[in-house]
Formats: sequence, C-alpha cells, structure tokens
Amino acid sequence: MLVIRQDLVDAMVAHARRDHPDEACGLIAGPEGSDRPERFIPMLNAARSPTFYEFDQDEWLRVYRDLQAADEEIVVVYHSHTATEAYPSRTDVGIADHYAMFLPSPHYVLISTRDPEQHELRSYRIVEGVVTEEPVEVVESYMFAHTGADDIPDCR
Repeated sequence: MLVIRQDLVDAMVAHARRDHPDEACGLIAGPEGSDRPERFIPMLNAARSPTFYEFDQDEWLRVYRDLQAADEEIVVVYHSHTATEAYPSRTDVGIADHYAMFLPSPHYVLISTRDPEQHELRSYRIVEGVVTEEPVEVVESYMFAHTGADDIPDCR
C-alpha cells in the first residue's frame, strides 16, 4: 500500500497538468528505509513527448547523488499519461526494469490527465516485468497514518 500526503498528490497532479500535453515525470524521496514519501522532485521529461517519458540523464545522476548524500531514497517514481488510463505501458515496464538496479522497490505512480476536469491516480509495484496494482491512501499528515515508529509531530 502507498500512503502519501495530499500535498504531494497535489504537486504531482499540478506538474502533470502543467506539462500536458507532454508526459510529466519525477520522483518523491523519503528517509532511507522508511517507505515514506516526503520530498517532491519534479524532473524534466527529456523526451518531451505526449506518449513517452525519459529522465534527463545528467539530472538523474545529480538527483541520485544528492539523495545518497542526504541518506534518502526514491520512494515514488511518477509520470503522467495524457490520453490513456493510469496503467503502465510496456515502455513504462521496460523503464522500471532499466532502473531496477538503482531503485529496489519504488511505488510507480501514474496520473492520467486525459480528462481536463478530473485526474486518475493509481500506484503499482513493477518487479521483473510484473505489474501489481496497490491501494493508495491519501492522508493530510503522516502523524496518524501508521507509517512507522518514527512518526512524531512537526514542532515548529
């Protein structure tokens, strides 16, 4: 199951709408080992295509190194589909397989923007070419969402 904050969902959807009609793509990082998405990282779709996404390799390498230095990992890989449902294509599965050595088991979130009024958001695990849909729970805060033992209030 993917448990994710509403503000992160809103950021992904806004990015997908902004880049429409091209596919948008990006990452959400979290503390290493937590499986908790926290930091939104929109990325450039180097393909600039309405049917395909590709991370810019220089940007990918910079982000990957920054995550390692900060003891963070990629929890969510997201991208949009502009004219089809939010389900991974064969190309999407190939991309997931390509990045498998860097990404042990991220959530692959797809956002469909084919309807200009309403988005569709779904999450999957893609392992060795096998696509498995998982439930998504959108929460306002991780404080009471049962996301781990380190849930503490943000005291600002």
